Amino acid sequence: MSKAFESHQLGDATLKNRIVMAPMTRSRAYGPGQSPTELMATYYAQRAGAGLIVSEGAQPSAVGQGYPDTPGIHTAEQVAAWRKVTDAVHAEDGVIYLQLMHTGRVSHPTLIGQQPLGPSPVAAKGQVYTHEGPQDFVTPRELTDAEIKQTVQDYATAARNAIEAGFDGVELHGANGYLIHQFLAPNSNRRTDAWGGSPEARTRFAVEVTKAVVDAIGADKVGFRISPANPYNDIDESDIADTEATYTTLVSALAPLGLAYLHLMEAPEVRDLVLRLRKEWVGTFILNPFTGQEPTGPDALQLVEDGTADLIAYGSLFLANPDLPARLAAGGPFNTPDRASLYGGDEHGYTDYPTLG
Repeated sequence: MSKAFESHQLGDATLKNRIVMAPMTRSRAYGPGQSPTELMATYYAQRAGAGLIVSEGAQPSAVGQGYPDTPGIHTAEQVAAWRKVTDAVHAEDGVIYLQLMHTGRVSHPTLIGQQPLGPSPVAAKGQVYTHEGPQDFVTPRELTDAEIKQTVQDYATAARNAIEAGFDGVELHGANGYLIHQFLAPNSNRRTDAWGGSPEARTRFAVEVTKAVVDAIGADKVGFRISPANPYNDIDESDIADTEATYTTLVSALAPLGLAYLHLMEAPEVRDLVLRLRKEWVGTFILNPFTGQEPTGPDALQLVEDGTADLIAYGSLFLANPDLPARLAAGGPFNTPDRASLYGGDEHGYTDYPTLG
């Protein structure tokens, strides 16, 4: 599996290998105003052996928060705190992008002090975890046209903040049932204006956000993440014809912008669509593959060898193995993730996983 351990050019950054640390919410931003901490800097620096680190999702505005203790990137103190994280990663010769994640309708008033916002006033089925425990999702307030445009600018401002904080780029989270995905999906976007009603209109918000961020920081510093047919957070993209139309339309609109990469989180039984989007995407293609195994293991590296993807993203295996590239090269062994310590807590299950050396 030599190709996965070769370097790869991503914008103006040279990645040391083709193994990506996928974005994973850890809910440990205990600093003032949801700021990163020294412990978070240690966590990311430990994993700087990745070719690329994509950080946990950071809210581009206060109303974008959807979970307790997730970091923001919309205040000066957050920017200053993130600088400690990026400095620590760069000191270890790592490359790190910040994921911008607005959770939209799957937030809760106890987290943001107001009704969550969404493309349409349609509540997601399920619950969100808050400091008061799990609570049912509420019906979001439909974004007005002016608020949509302001939200687009919030992303652009957050991207500028990320570069000021020392990140090598940003990833726009258009997956997993969060705000951009909510605009893409027909069950969460029931608008009949210019922002909904057809695949072309439902992709408009994603494209406008991307163009604004590109204008703010440059296309070579912008990645975009999608997850076609992923039902997480009550997204329904089960109509495969509509889903294919939506994502081919989206990729066709994004491709000419010259982005750093497209990052696809694969759902079951969509490999044909994955291959089609891979063919249409001219830039770097990152795949977080569905392998039928949990967690994704070393066999996924074959997808780099055969050209299915340029880079492979690992989630929970990276969480438990800070030196994952070295372990993949050696064929293991691999630490098992402690799922009880995934969200919140201290260094246990966060920075105390052993390395091979």
